[in-house]
Amino acid sequence: MNLDSAQRLRLHHVGYVVPSIERSIERFTASVDGRWDGRVFEDPAQRVRVTFIEQMDGAGALIELVEPLGEDSRVKTFLARGGGLHHLCYEVDSLEEQLKRSASKGGVIVQKPVPAVAFGGRRIAWFFTREKLLLEFLERNRQAA
Repeated sequence: MNLDSAQRLRLHHVGYVVPSIERSIERFTASVDGRWDGRVFEDPAQRVRVTFIEQMDGAGALIELVEPLGEDSRVKTFLARGGGLHHLCYEVDSLEEQLKRSASKGGVIVQKPVPAVAFGGRRIAWFFTREKLLLEFLERNRQAA
């Protein structure tokens, strides 16, 4: 791959599926020596509730706790199998370019770009790699509607 045409990828967060944010937040925050601002986002389109833990120094990737929102949540089955580490999220310049690049390596698009409540309307897309790794791509800048 030509580095000039490569897109900047930055690990934004690591997502964990938990049965309850409220029952999990204290243990997660303590275990990573992080801090939590108390905000929980409800995303009816994704059918989840999410919150983020950041490192004390504000550097590095966030940890996202993901809780199913109802029985029809996409993560409900994952939680039934034990939950835990669910996905890696990379911030990218262009979702469309990243999806094309990733698809050329043999994976599949799970969800095309949609606005996300937790990111102020910035779009996200989901991708499943050949290696069975679920990736979320988050656009770096909000696209004009």
